[in-house]
Amino acid sequence: MALTGKLSTEIPIHAPAGKFFDLMAKQLHHVQNVCERVHGAKLHEGDDWHCVGASVKHWTYVIDGKVVTCKETIDSIDEENHSATYNLFDGDISQSYKVFKLSFEVTDRENGGANVKWTVEYEKINDDVEAPYGYMEYLDKCTKDMASHLVKA
Repeated sequence: MALTGKLSTEIPIHAPAGKFFDLMAKQLHHVQNVCERVHGAKLHEGDDWHCVGASVKHWTYVIDGKVVTCKETIDSIDEENHSATYNLFDGDISQSYKVFKLSFEVTDRENGGANVKWTVEYEKINDDVEAPYGYMEYLDKCTKDMASHLVKA
């Protein structure tokens, strides 16, 4: 059985791509206020929440009904393509995965709204670890929470 893998999902939202991208790439500290499954987030290292490679955030959130934690850094932000990649490490996530990269790309739809494509690339610590399907369900729920907030705003 392979230790590395990739999971993807695409979620249609009613909010425009630019607004969703801005929340994820420029207002990340607000996610804890709009997502039911995010219990908290704080800046662990650095001065800026959105500095690529230089800031570390500590997240507390719910996966598969359990409260878990991790740290996160931003690997890349591409404003032109409305995409970003995050590196998740330490805390509970390191108990199962050596590598955990979370990426999104959001594109406008012709009939309004947008599509958010999430990709999780991971390396499990051993064959006994399940692929991160719980994270896909988490991303679906959080994406819908964020989009609902953006439509109201």
